[in-house]
Amino acid sequence: EDVDMDALPPLATLPIANVARLMKLALPSSSKIASGARDVVHECVCEFIAFLTSEAADRCAEEKRKTINGDDVLYAMRALGFDEYEAVCSVWLARYR
Repeated sequence: EDVDMDALPPLATLPIANVARLMKLALPSSSKIASGARDVVHECVCEFIAFLTSEAADRCAEEKRKTINGDDVLYAMRALGFDEYEAVCSVWLARYR
């Protein structure tokens, strides 16, 4: 799915409740997550998304496009050295499409 870069707020972030829910899913059910840990992971996730989005947006600007698509995000992952993430996400994106 395409994302219109102009439609996003300048500092779009994920809701912290969503990040906490994903953290719980990744940990054993008996685990507890300190609020400080949740806050740090939330900040890191938001920064990672901004990092990828910036690289994808640069590619769009070079190609004179305004809309970031999934392939742009995959390109950003490769360009920034996140090849393992890119491999997993490309499989997911192919299934999604």
